[in-house]
Amino acid sequence: MVRTCQRGSVRKSIDINFIIAIFLAIVTGAQARNPIGPPSTFPADPSAKVGADGQLYVYCSLDEKTDHYCSYSNVVLSTNDMKTWKFHPDSFVTLGKNDMLPANDTILYAPDCQYRDGLYYFYFCQPDQIPIGVATSECPTGPFSNPSFLNVGKHLEIDPATFIDDDGQAYLVWGQFNLKMAKLNKDMRTLDEGSIQEPVITEKEHHFHEGASMTKRNGLYYLIYADVSRAATPSCLGYATSKSPFGPYQYRGVIIDNSHCNPGNWNNHGSIVGFGGKWYVFYHRSSQGVVMMRRTCVEPITFRDDGSIPEVEMTTQGAEPPLDSSLRIEAEQACGLWGNMRVSTVGEDTEILSGIRDGDRAVYKYLDFKTMPKHLRIRVKPGKSDSTISFQSGDGSSSKIATLEIKGAPDVTWTEVVCEASAVSGVHAVELDFKVTGEDGPLVDWWTFE
Repeated sequence: MVRTCQRGSVRKSIDINFIIAIFLAIVTGAQARNPIGPPSTFPADPSAKVGADGQLYVYCSLDEKTDHYCSYSNVVLSTNDMKTWKFHPDSFVTLGKNDMLPANDTILYAPDCQYRDGLYYFYFCQPDQIPIGVATSECPTGPFSNPSFLNVGKHLEIDPATFIDDDGQAYLVWGQFNLKMAKLNKDMRTLDEGSIQEPVITEKEHHFHEGASMTKRNGLYYLIYADVSRAATPSCLGYATSKSPFGPYQYRGVIIDNSHCNPGNWNNHGSIVGFGGKWYVFYHRSSQGVVMMRRTCVEPITFRDDGSIPEVEMTTQGAEPPLDSSLRIEAEQACGLWGNMRVSTVGEDTEILSGIRDGDRAVYKYLDFKTMPKHLRIRVKPGKSDSTISFQSGDGSSSKIATLEIKGAPDVTWTEVVCEASAVSGVHAVELDFKVTGEDGPLVDWWTFE
């Protein structure tokens, strides 16, 4: 029997967020998209797990500031169909009236969760050499209580992740640069100290930076982690495989690279999971022009016969089919940004493209032109400088779909502008190319083809 979760006063905030999300879906046109969290919310470091109730739960840290990673709250995203996502705030909190860890008031880094024998064991970590901890709940979204710290001894570091093997043995992995791994005892709160191994994988041999997660498929163990194999930055999710949980592990390559998600991008963190007969990779993208303010995204993945995973690209559509071109495309749905441009938050539920300069480019993948458009409608705010926005199919042909001329007018507020669009059909990436005569380009909120 799976218990129905009741979260008291926290339940009200969940319901309000859910109502807002449904309202926005009705207004803008319900469709799958990346990022999967609510607008202007920044859940990062996603660890995806299937719960005892068959739903998918994604355990995340939460970015709230542009000058440091994470916050005093861990949150959860959930779905039963990969289409509609619910946001569960304050699943575990270390500061304020909902403080669940009186022992300290330190921010929370990347978490993980594991179900066993009627309880969800929530693994949290904090910076400044504080050990990894665990709290529990009968509900997969918390709130998690009764916290204690694991006996990691001298092996302190961040980013815990758990895995239960087919024989029932549970494991914990954690660490930076050199991965640590140990067996969890049956209480799920203590480690078998004699089983601790370090390193299991390394930066030198496996490009391991941090943020490992572990899973198993067809007898093969997978470690997924932030990978520094490109440009000496951990922008990739890479992976290594082994036929034994403790290894040795062979580096297999990159699953996804979040480069060009934002001009200030630095790291990545995520996991893979099988759900509903398909497999997915969860990862994050930064925004706001800084390395923080990250948000969770998802892409479908496949496996070759040898167990390897072909690299996938960042998309706007995420886990679902291409987006209907006749519905509103929001600025924050861009899956690639080049130049100075970034996604910025300007309201509780509004995000825009800002900082636009000459030569900047934004890409949205993929749109399905089920009917040939006649017009492009866009909500913009002119800057001081004259500018041109060219909409082109980004599938190699670079055929122009629409061109919008914007006269510099800093005193003009947000306005909807309509221009003619060329006939186009089928599925295409759409690229926005910007030409700006000065330093102050336009702002873009959303656009759609009519």
